[in-house]
Amino acid sequence: MTGRTAVVLFTRDLRVRDNPALAAACAGFERVVPLFVLDPGLAGRSANRDRFLHECLADLRAALRDLGGDLVLRHGDPVAETIRLAREFDAEGVAVAGDVSRYARARERRLRAECDRHRMSLRIFPGVTVVDPGALRPSGGGDHFKVFTPYHRAWLAADWRAEVATPDRIRLPAGIRVGDLPAPPAGDSPHVVPGGAGAGRDRLRRFARLAPGYGDRHDDLAGDGTSHLSPYLRFGCLSPLAVARAVGDRDGPFVRQVCWRDFYYQVALARPGLATEALRARAADDWRTDDDAFTAWADGRTGVPVVDAGMRQLHAEGWMHNRARLIAGAFLTKYLRLDWRSGLRVFDRWLVDGDVPNNSGNWQWVAGAGFDTRPHRGFNPIRQAERYDPDGDYVRRYVPELAAVAGKAVHQPWRLPPALRRTLDYPPPLEPAGAEPAWLR
Repeated sequence: MTGRTAVVLFTRDLRVRDNPALAAACAGFERVVPLFVLDPGLAGRSANRDRFLHECLADLRAALRDLGGDLVLRHGDPVAETIRLAREFDAEGVAVAGDVSRYARARERRLRAECDRHRMSLRIFPGVTVVDPGALRPSGGGDHFKVFTPYHRAWLAADWRAEVATPDRIRLPAGIRVGDLPAPPAGDSPHVVPGGAGAGRDRLRRFARLAPGYGDRHDDLAGDGTSHLSPYLRFGCLSPLAVARAVGDRDGPFVRQVCWRDFYYQVALARPGLATEALRARAADDWRTDDDAFTAWADGRTGVPVVDAGMRQLHAEGWMHNRARLIAGAFLTKYLRLDWRSGLRVFDRWLVDGDVPNNSGNWQWVAGAGFDTRPHRGFNPIRQAERYDPDGDYVRRYVPELAAVAGKAVHQPWRLPPALRRTLDYPPPLEPAGAEPAWLR
């Protein structure tokens, strides 16, 4: 891109460090308009994400002002607002990060058509994943990988792009109206992590020092040795490439999790119906309907403590430990036999890190509907709880009704003496859909 003025449309790359679209525009143009459009069509889906987004935008505005620029804010359709602003200041080009969701791809197609109509250039840049979602193809043919292990091998062997430097300075066109950031919306969860690239970098620095022990700690529910970086990756406060490199061990267990993220992005690129259409043809798509059981699961009142602890952590923090996500998801789909799409919608409402590729891909995997070589695998919630929360501390943290139950007995309160059980304000386990499992007998 060459010329006088360019617009950089921020979407899910809310940072100035290692932002290829911003860096290229600043290198090739005299004036740059950093733009974010608050799209009413995306607002209100998750109060937690709306709040986090507001904090991200405030942080991004401060970072751009430190470079001499500002974040220009508009409300409405992102394509219409981008073209309107570009025409107002005779911009010759628009830069945007590529993305894979059905919404993002439709936005890109419309933006390209409008740029062509108004004789502007449009460039799509990497930055949402480590490796571009369409860059790796299976050797046996096909446009995407359906199994993680061969994808991981190809991903490790791929050439990663170089991180780009933060621009030295950003110069806005004269007379531009930057717009006000609206008042912060209220989130649903009281203990959501703070949004913004600054908070994300602080968390990454802390985690990088602990990352060598990640493989031993990340499944510990009570110890919580996970990175908590997923919200910052979801909004692009942190570059996933920079995160993978900061940890140091490219073939280590944490970077493998980053690769899982890339894996689902390349699936979402090839399968735009990922959030609603099962990837694997089921022998019998026999999901049942039980509104009471579903509500009990969503509210954390199933009577199975580790499941309830996970769901209550979700409500309190807008986040859930990954091991707890697997347990809660398997309980809904394999034990209650309720449709994974209903669980996905609950997670989408609460999760700060909720996005289409990972939320949908993981739900399909745990339900046996996705790309998994063992679709019928189960997660015995008691065995999982006793292994990953052996002292019951995670359960007692989020299920206060059971705070007085000592040790691992907290995982099976229905086996407590009747006199003690009657003192607990805690429900019995939900009835299973099908044969009673051994752990409940």
